[in-house]
Amino acid sequence: MGPVLSSPINLYIIWYGKWYPQHQSTIRDFITSFSSPAPYPSVADWWRTVRLYTDQTGSNITNTINLSSEFYDYKYSHGQHLTRLSMQYIIKNAVTSYPRALPLNYHNGLYLILTSSDVNVEEFCRAVCGYHYFTFPSVAGVTLPYAWVGYSGTQCAGMCAYPFAWPGYSGAKPPSVMGAPNGDAGTDGMISVIAHELAEVSSNPLVNAWYAGDDPTSPTEIADLCLGVYGSGGGGGYVGVVNKDSRGNGFNLNGVKGRKYLVQWVWNPVKKRCFGPNALD
Repeated sequence: MGPVLSSPINLYIIWYGKWYPQHQSTIRDFITSFSSPAPYPSVADWWRTVRLYTDQTGSNITNTINLSSEFYDYKYSHGQHLTRLSMQYIIKNAVTSYPRALPLNYHNGLYLILTSSDVNVEEFCRAVCGYHYFTFPSVAGVTLPYAWVGYSGTQCAGMCAYPFAWPGYSGAKPPSVMGAPNGDAGTDGMISVIAHELAEVSSNPLVNAWYAGDDPTSPTEIADLCLGVYGSGGGGGYVGVVNKDSRGNGFNLNGVKGRKYLVQWVWNPVKKRCFGPNALD
């Protein structure tokens, strides 16, 4: 059993490409919500399920995620066609750029790369909406856990922003697509993927802790087990029982500043099933 992220997390966002300020605000508020009070069921309540996971010493995953600093890579330092290895070089650029470099924090740093709508990433929209891994010392100088999530709004919203968009390959479109609580399907879709990756990088940062399967290079992790489940009864294309805001948009979690989010559930190791704080049982 390998380590989990048990120390308070200093999260560093790398905004890669060109971003709309309102989309950035939605994501910042979501990150802040992990360690801030909000009405039940909240983002912090959702994180309590993730915290049930421990390392070999019995230490739980931290309850603190601080948005420590941000880096704006608006000049596309590594182009607009990225590979998995590119992510490590993007982090290296962010921690070495003068004069506003991110800290090289190998004690409790976690780096989150968010790519804009005009950036193509290897396997994005075909196999993944996001992923996590760790940097190689030969690239970044040290081992750092990181996650990447792409903006899918104009590339593959039907795959990575479901249920706010409908997959084109699935056949007939449903009578109505669920409204995005923060007004943009691509950004609201990213929120759930960000939560998914933060849960998995915290419980399996070096790909040797919490996962199922025999191949650690292609693990089934704690959020993979609950894809598409957002409420009680969810599964098989049905999101489950969720709340609706005053405009009829779906959500299951509350955040800071009155924000509302729709976030998939994760596997609860005590209840031994997918679970979220909006569960009916």
